[in-house]
Amino acid sequence: MSQLLEKNQEAPFFRALNQDNQLLYLSDYKGDKNVVLYFYPKDDTPGCTIEANDFTALASDFAAEDTAIIGVSKDDCASHRAFIGKYGLNVQLLADTSGELCESYGVWQEVEKDGVKKWKTVRSTFIIDKDGMLVEAVYGVNHEGHAQAVLDIVKALNAHPSQDTE
Repeated sequence: MSQLLEKNQEAPFFRALNQDNQLLYLSDYKGDKNVVLYFYPKDDTPGCTIEANDFTALASDFAAEDTAIIGVSKDDCASHRAFIGKYGLNVQLLADTSGELCESYGVWQEVEKDGVKKWKTVRSTFIIDKDGMLVEAVYGVNHEGHAQAVLDIVKALNAHPSQDTE
C-alpha cells in the first residue's frame, strides 16, 4: 500500500487525461485556483453518482471561490463522458486507467469485507491550495453531505489564506 498523504505537505504532481482526452496537469492551476481532487470507485454507481451530483450542484459556489473540482477514477475517458452526459455533471473527470494517480495519492488500498480482502479505490478527497499544498487529505469519505463540507473548508481557506492551519 502506498503512503497516506497528510495536510501541509506538497500535493503529488499529476498528469492525466480528462473526459475529453485532454491532458490535465496539477500545475495548470498553480497560482490561479484551489483544486478539490476527489477519488471515487466507479462511474455511474449509486454513491459515486450522488457525490458527483452534489459537487455539480455546488459548482458555481466552488467557482466563486476560485476552486476547480476534479474527480478521479480508474474508468476510461469514454466512461467519464457517458457519466457526465447521463447526469449533466459539471466537473472534470480524470481517467486514471493505469492507477498511477490513485497510487500517488494513497487511495488504492487493500480492504477487507466479510473476511475477503481485495484492492479498491477508497473514496477520498484532497483540497490543494493555489500554491500546490495540501490543505486537507481525507480518506474513507462518506459521500453524504461531503461536497458541502468541502465547500465550507474552501471558504474558510479563502477567508484566511495566509494563516497556518496547524
